[in-house]
Amino acid sequence: MSSSSSDDSGPLLGPADVRELAAALGVRPTKQRGQNFVIDANTVRRIVRTADVRPDDVVVEVGPGLGSLTLALLEAADRVTAVEIDEVLAAALPSTVAARLPERADRFALVHTDAMHVTELPGPAPTALVANLPYNVAVPVLLHMLATFPTIDRTLVMVQSEVADRLAARPGNKVYGVPSVKANWYAEVKRAGAIGRNVFWPAPNVDSGLVSLVRREKPLETTASREEVFAVVDAAFAQRRKTLRAALSGWAGSAAAAEAALVAAGISPQARGEALTVEEFAQIAEHKRQHEGDAA
Repeated sequence: MSSSSSDDSGPLLGPADVRELAAALGVRPTKQRGQNFVIDANTVRRIVRTADVRPDDVVVEVGPGLGSLTLALLEAADRVTAVEIDEVLAAALPSTVAARLPERADRFALVHTDAMHVTELPGPAPTALVANLPYNVAVPVLLHMLATFPTIDRTLVMVQSEVADRLAARPGNKVYGVPSVKANWYAEVKRAGAIGRNVFWPAPNVDSGLVSLVRREKPLETTASREEVFAVVDAAFAQRRKTLRAALSGWAGSAAAAEAALVAAGISPQARGEALTVEEFAQIAEHKRQHEGDAA
């Protein structure tokens, strides 16, 4: 498996390399697993640049696939830990790294597991998360990683364009919802670019977008726990067309209790979830807690 393919990608994987590797492994990308391999070296270099990967970074990558992005990350970071669920891909990745970046191979670690179940990683704590996430699991994987590894300071994920819009949406936007609020609990979130379909093999039938998440320097100031705040968020958007008084009635125990918590938090009971910031959801959670404390 030489790096002297027809395209000038150096140690990185070009289109011919990706197809050659996939053929050697008997891998046929499946839509079920959301497998679309990046075949363009310039795209992975752009992702690494946009992610602001630094020489002292410990990067965790979820779903490395054949290693296109992994190699570019290894060139830029201090070390890279890849989390891969696919047995064939996980088994092949270390030898791809050793063949193409032998001088960096000792800086690479592989964890063969489902990213949703990862609770610890080998080596130093990760400082950055960079990943091309499959559409169907992008949001839960992202939120799980941010919750589990508080040392992750910067995140850049490539997701389906619509998911990117949802994650980066602001209150009042029609696609603002649960992913927007929960991502904002951890980080400042913004769209960081678009990725065309032709840099993937096979080409997906959707566009992709980059989302940057920079962790808040100070956690949100609230006496409510993350679980308590997220329970309010989930309830508010489960029936997003309803007013918060109605949508939160189950969560609060009654419509009257929901109204009391909303009024105490300084929020109109007639408002809807899509108008509220994460700070306001936290205030509602706090006031329910206070009300329960008073009633006890």
